[in-house]
Amino acid sequence: MARKKRKRPEPTSAVKEEMEMTPMIDVTFLLLIFFMCTIKFKKLEGKLSAYLPKDVGVNTTPAEPKEKIEIKLTVSNPGTKYNPRWPNNPEPYDPEKHLRFVVGDDRVVNIQVGARTYTDIAEVRAKLTQLKQATPDRPVTIDPRPGIYYSDVVKVLDAVIDAEFLEVSFAGYYDRYENQG
Repeated sequence: MARKKRKRPEPTSAVKEEMEMTPMIDVTFLLLIFFMCTIKFKKLEGKLSAYLPKDVGVNTTPAEPKEKIEIKLTVSNPGTKYNPRWPNNPEPYDPEKHLRFVVGDDRVVNIQVGARTYTDIAEVRAKLTQLKQATPDRPVTIDPRPGIYYSDVVKVLDAVIDAEFLEVSFAGYYDRYENQG
């Protein structure tokens, strides 16, 4: 006696149907348009405080230029770089092996305030406090040169803030001959 074999239904995972993306994209754009049309901005968001030039526009009174205090940061000794896991290891930093490095105590950063150069941040802080007391409304410009790390700039910025200067700007350095070749 021969038995009839039942056909088993194929599982749904075996059915190969591609999901159409067109309706999903249409719904996404409809939601985007809906939120763009219904959003309401606060009035304060449209009014950004900006330092605009005084010699152009409605008030054409000439602005008096203020003498800036320029602080230039340069590196006189870049220091020895070590592997951060073993800072006392005599093996120097190898960029092929290590992603990060620790700079040794032999790193020297020169901080030039006006015409005088300092290496100690406490002396810079004292000089900035003295300049602030002499002329309180002068702006400060911090100009980091190549080789300066973020932590060096932050130390100088902390000294500027401790001296209570209100206008602080940063200058950039670009050597047009450095990036050629």
